[in-house]
Formats: sequence, C-alpha cells, structure tokens
Amino acid sequence: MNFLRGVMGGPSAGPQPSGAETIQKLCDRVASSTLLDDRRDAVRALKSLSKKYRLEVGIQAMEHLIHVLQTDRSDSEIIGYALDTLYNVISNDLEEEEQDDSEEENLPKQVDDLGSQFTEIFIKQQENVTLLLTLVEEFDFHVRWPGVKLLTSLLKQQGPQVQQIILVSPMGVSRLMDLLADSREVIRNDGVLLLQQLTKSNAAIQKIVAFENAFERLLDIITEEGNSDGGIVVEDCLLLLQNLLKNNNSNQNFFKEGSYIQRMKPWFEVGDDNCGWSAQKVTNLHLMLQLVRVLVSPTNPPGATSSCQKAMFQCGLLQQLCTILMATGVPADILTEVRGSKVFRGSQCLQFCNFVLMFFSLSFPNRPAIVVLLMSMVNERQPFVLRCAVLYCFQCFLYKNQKGQGEIVSTLLPSTIDATGNSVSAGQLLCGGLFSTDSLSNWYAAVALAHALQENATLKEQLLRVQLATSIGNPPVSLLQQCTNILSQGDKIDRRGSKVQTRVGLLMLLCTWLSNCSIAVTHFLHNPANIPFLTGQIAENLGEEEQLVQGLCALLLGISIYYNDNSLENYRKEKLKQLIEKRIGRENFIEKLGFISKHELHSRAAQKPQPSFSSPDHVMFDHEFTKLVKELEGVISKAIYKSSEEDKKEEEVKKTLEQHDNIVTHYKKVIREQDQELEELKQQVNTLRSQNEQLQATVTQQVSQIQQHKDQYNLLKVQLGKDAQHHNSHGETFQVNGIQLEEVSKLKEELEEWKNKHELLQGQLREKDSVIEKLKKNLIRIQLQSTEISKLQTENQKLQLMSEVKALSEEKASLKQYLDSSNSTVAILQDQKSKLQQEVAESKKEQDDLLVLLADQDQKLSALKNKLKELGEPVEDEDDIESGDQGDDDEDGEDEEQD
Repeated sequence: MNFLRGVMGGPSAGPQPSGAETIQKLCDRVASSTLLDDRRDAVRALKSLSKKYRLEVGIQAMEHLIHVLQTDRSDSEIIGYALDTLYNVISNDLEEEEQDDSEEENLPKQVDDLGSQFTEIFIKQQENVTLLLTLVEEFDFHVRWPGVKLLTSLLKQQGPQVQQIILVSPMGVSRLMDLLADSREVIRNDGVLLLQQLTKSNAAIQKIVAFENAFERLLDIITEEGNSDGGIVVEDCLLLLQNLLKNNNSNQNFFKEGSYIQRMKPWFEVGDDNCGWSAQKVTNLHLMLQLVRVLVSPTNPPGATSSCQKAMFQCGLLQQLCTILMATGVPADILTEVRGSKVFRGSQCLQFCNFVLMFFSLSFPNRPAIVVLLMSMVNERQPFVLRCAVLYCFQCFLYKNQKGQGEIVSTLLPSTIDATGNSVSAGQLLCGGLFSTDSLSNWYAAVALAHALQENATLKEQLLRVQLATSIGNPPVSLLQQCTNILSQGDKIDRRGSKVQTRVGLLMLLCTWLSNCSIAVTHFLHNPANIPFLTGQIAENLGEEEQLVQGLCALLLGISIYYNDNSLENYRKEKLKQLIEKRIGRENFIEKLGFISKHELHSRAAQKPQPSFSSPDHVMFDHEFTKLVKELEGVISKAIYKSSEEDKKEEEVKKTLEQHDNIVTHYKKVIREQDQELEELKQQVNTLRSQNEQLQATVTQQVSQIQQHKDQYNLLKVQLGKDAQHHNSHGETFQVNGIQLEEVSKLKEELEEWKNKHELLQGQLREKDSVIEKLKKNLIRIQLQSTEISKLQTENQKLQLMSEVKALSEEKASLKQYLDSSNSTVAILQDQKSKLQQEVAESKKEQDDLLVLLADQDQKLSALKNKLKELGEPVEDEDDIESGDQGDDDEDGEDEEQD
C-alpha cells in the first residue's frame, strides 16, 4: 500500500488532492503498472472510492476495469474487485439505500439516468457481456457472486438490449441456469433474482429457461425452504415461475405435462389453527394462488385451461383450496384470492365435485360450503373485496354448469324447502339478500340469481313457481311479482347505499329472466302495473344517474315485446308498440335504450369476467349482462319499427325454423341414442368375436383329441382281430398289449361324448354367427338413418336459405313498389311543372299585350292633353299631381300628431 500513500498523500504531503485527481492517478496505475500486486491494490482503492465518487470512477475507470477483466483472468482477487467496482458504478440500488438513510426528500433524482448511461456504455461492446457470462461460470465465490450481481444490474437498467445479447450468445442462457444448482445459497438466491430480470417479457428466453429444467429446480428450492412457510427466497422463486408461465402457452403445457401441478398441492396445506400468519407467509400464499390463476386463466386456450383444471382436481389441489376457504383464521385477503381464482370456471367435473363432495365447511360440518360463501356475500359487514370475490367464485361455479344452476334453483322451489327451518339454503340466502335494506346485498343477490338462470330456459320457467310470504295474514306472492313491487316502490324504501344500485340489480335480473322465455314474459305482463311503470320511467326527463335506470327499463320493455307470444290480448306486440309511439316516441325510446351501452361502467364491465370495482359506488354492471345487452340492443331497435305484417311473417319463419330445429334436435337425439346402441353393439360384437375365437380354439382342440381317440380305437380293433385268431374264446377277462376291453368301452363312450360336445359347439357357433349377421344388419340400418338425418339437415339449411331469400325478395319487391310509386310521383310532378311553365308563358304574353295597350293609352292621353292646352284649357301634369298628393299626406300626418 506504499504507492497508495503516495497517491492519496500522507500527513506531511501538503494539500490533499481532490477525488478526481486521486481516481485519475489510480487509473494510471492500473493501466501502466507491470506488477499484479500494484494493479490489484489500485483496483481495490477504486472500489472503495466508487460509492462516494460514482460518476468520476465510472467516467475515468470503466475502460481500465474492463481491460482488467480481459487480461487478469488468472487472479480471482483483482477480478472480484473489478466486478464490485463496476457494480457500484452501474447499480442504482446503493444510491437508493443512501437516499433512504439520509431521508432527504428533495434530493435530485439522477440515479436512474446515471445507471442507465453507464450500462449503455458497458454493453455498447457486446463482447463485454459475453466476457461477463464467462466469468459467471467461474466457481470461485469472489468472482461468481459479483458477476451475478453485475449482470442483474445490467438487466435492470437495459433489459431488452442485454436479453438480446445473452440470447445470441452461445449457451448464454444455459450458463446462467447452472446458478440454481450452486450449493452456496447466496449465489443460488441471487441467481433466482438474475433469472427474474432475464425472463421479463421475453417468450424466447422463457422457453429456453423452462426447457433447461427450471421448473424442477425451482420447485425443489420452494420445498427445501418450507413451501408457504418459507422466506423471501420462496417469494423470489414464485415470481420467477410467474414470469415463465404467464401468457406463455408452451411453458404452461410443459408444466402440466411434466406433472408439476401435482407438486403444488403441499403449498396449500393449512392446519386447524391459522392465527398469527406472518406477512411473508401471506405474501407467499398470494403468489401461489396467483400462479394457480395463471394456469386456469380464461385468456388461455380453452383446452389448456380445462386440462389444468382436471389435473388440479385429480391431484387434490382443488380440495386443498376448498379447505383453505373453510378453515378458521385464514386472512381475508387470502380468502379473496382463493375465491377470485378461476380454477372452478367452466369445468363440469370440478363444479360437480366442488358442489356435491367438497364444499362442506370444516367449522360447520352440517352446512354446505356454498351456503357459507353466500352468507359472506350478503353480509354487509364483510370486506367489500371479499364479497366481490365470493360473487365471482359463485359465477365461476355456475358458468356453463346446468347441474349446478339446477341445484341452486331447486333450493327455492316449494318441494325442496326445509319446512322445519333448521337449515338455511342457498336460495333463502339469495332471497334474503335480494330484499334486504343494503343496496349492495341487493345487487350481489340479483346478479348471483341471474347467473343461476343464464341460458337455461327450463329453470326460468321453474322459478316462476317460487312463492314468497310477505307478511302474516297476506297471501304469498311470486318471486317475479315481489321483484317488480320493490322496483316500483323505488325511493320509498329506506336503504343503505345507492338506491340506483338496487334498481339496476333488479332490472338486470328481470331482463335475464325474461329474455328468451315467452312464459316469463306472459307472467310479467299479467301484472297490469308493470307496463305503465316502465313507460312512465322511460318517458320522464331525469338526471344523469337515473338515465341508466331508464335505459334498463327500455331494455326490459323491449324484451317484453321481442319475446312476446301474443297470448295476452291487451299486451300484444302491436299494442305495446303503439303505446311506445304515443307515450314515449320511437326515437326517444331508442335513445334511452342506448344509454346502457354508452355508460362508462358498462364499458368497464364488458372488458373481463372478473369483477374489478375500485369502490362500492362503481358496482353497477355484470360482465355476462353486458353480453346480453349487446345481443338484444340491435334486435329490439329493429323490432320497434316493424309492422304487424312483418311481425307475422317473422313469426311464421320462426315457427318454421323452430319446427325444423325440433326435427334436427329429435334426429340428433336419435343419433346420440343410436351411437350409444352402436357402441354397445360394437362391444357385443367384440365380445362375441372373442368368444367365437375361444370356441374355435376349443373345437380345434377337441377335434384333434377325437382324432387321437379314433386312431387309438382303430388300432385296438386291429389288435383285437389278430388276438382273436390266436386265442380261444374263454369267459375270462383278457388283455391285448396291456389294454383291457373295459378301457376300450370307456374310450368308445368318451368318443361319443366328444362327438356330442362338438355338435353342441357347432350349434353355438351357428347361433353366434346369426347374432353377428343381425348386428351387421343393424349397423347398415343405422348408417342409412344417419344418411337420412344428414339429408334432413341439408334440407333444413336449404329451407333457412329459402326463408332468407324469400325475405330478401319480399324486401326487393317492396323497394321496387316504392320505386315505381316514386317514379309515378315524379311523372305527375313533371306534368304539373310543364303546365305551370305554359301558364307562366301565357301570363307573360298577356303582360306584354297589356304593356303595349298601356303605351298606346299614354300616347293618346298625351295627344289629348296637347289639344286641351292648344284650346286654352288648364291641364295638370302627373308630377304636379303627385307632389300635391304628397303635401296632402304631410298635412294629414301633422293633424294626427296634434290630436
């Protein structure tokens, strides 16, 4: 260190040199010194100054430090010092920590720019990054660890550029993957952070990392660290897994095919007592649940999502999630994340098992968990985000799940209600929420019940049977009637929260209920107060907040027209349209209907299925309802302007199409049944074939045995004939070649028995052959029926096309008729125009004649005046007469003013 004392200056050296001068001298020493020890000491000194004089060291020393990395590879100590110095210069983390320690709020923030500029200088030569990758491969701790930190900092500053350099570098990504296998935890953990930065928003690198066995290594680390009970390392591994899997279908499929989903199950194991969870455990579980959501996100391909859901169900992960839902002491934000998961969405086997087998509370053994969830949703004391998550969990459970929908609606029907009142059902909770004084509970319950009816006409009809007891002594009213009663009462009921929210929820429920269900529309129209209420709401000029209710009322009225079967004389389609024309006006009605889709909250809800409300005030629309609005807005607008004749034609076309659809549905059902029969027959054929082969083998074996017995019998006969010639016939039992006559008789009996069996087997074979022939005939018949069905489907398509062509030809005829009438009108107008032109010409001619006459008269008058003047008679000129008349007028005006 003697040279440092000379550079830095000792006690007797006089004035102290500035930092920049010192750094310059150190850089000169690094560049010019021939001794490795001197260069090492100079680099160590630069490292110690690099935090305080970051800018100066970066400007003056970077080139020399890179040269050290290139030339002094043999000395790990100087390489480590150089890497640390470069890290101090490039990294922003150190200055951010200093800023936090100093607590200077107004400190100029030039940190990001400085680090980015130095990074840009360093990576300008791509060989520098390649050199750094080579150094990271070194096992020496003093080289590898600072190399990892420096590369991580480079990726933070200029991520895409560094990623591209690493990607094109030979085995660049593979070199970095070895960091996960390092036995030194600090390097392994920093390697995870490095891979986090490396895999950000780069699908190509993500795939390479995944195929370099990253999933196996990361899951091993998570297990070693204690799963959800682990520390910050588990969090870092989970963030890296999210980078690899999010929006990367290839990696998701690789994760599923590698059976890594099964290894996620232990993450969600919780005990009976869950009090006092650490903040780190809550964070870890959050990330684990987000990883589940990534795998089953609706944005993934449908096949990929369903296969992941199936794997989660089969390995028991779904059951673990249900256990977390029902466990006591679990933090509310974790429950929110679980309930917001899409693991239930659209998977029938999961939904069924979820509802029937697994959804039972651990703390309430006799109460289904779906009831516990709904109790949280309609309880206004629960956190807002938790209630939204429960609603979404319920929606996912019902999504394309007719069995689940039926289970929910059945809890409302009279035959299934518990008369003892010992248990609360899902239906009772929904009704309680629907009619409570909390507007948010009204909205949640209405949307949940609407999802139970989504695209299920049968359940819409069944729900009409639900009767509610309003008060003691009064007769019960239907659920539909009660909804309309509350809707019409409006501001009369004192509610907590937005009253508009309650009405919007009820209107969404009624629109969903009545859409595509003529019977429900008829029940709605039976109440004479409903249509006047809707027309009154639509016709009023209300504020901006109420315009949304007006739009929904217009939609409900439009549904009552579009799905009206004209079974009620007073509320036929034509009469309702006339009512709109008189009370509201068609243009006004269409304008009010458009208020829904133009609303900002409607646009937000239409973006994604999961509710994402920033506050309770923004809770207004449901995603599935926005689809219904989009579907019906156009057809209702057209239906309002259609005439009665067009409605009749449309009804006829609808009936024809419904008949053909029924025929097609019937034949589809027949095809399904026949397919089942065909499968059964195929199975029978395969069974009979296998039996036939066994019988054939048995017959062949028995034939060979019979042949053997025949050969033995013939041999015995020959031998017996020879023995009879040589021996006298005695009554004693004799033997021929050791074989007694008793054995011969037994062989004869066995031979007869085998013959009988053979004939029996031949008969069975003939029966089997006849059965196979029948099956073949059935197959031919089924194929003929399938051909006939395909023909009917083709005819149905032709009929649909014909109906469309007919409608188009009718429209063309009406347009042609209109054109003809327009042409005739134009001809009439042209005739009238020519007549008028002729009259104008005649009047012009008459006017010219009059002018000629007037000219003659003037000449005559002037001649007569001249004669009178010659005779001495006084004659007044026209100018004198006009001036006299004007004077008289002025005098009259003055007299009037005096009066």
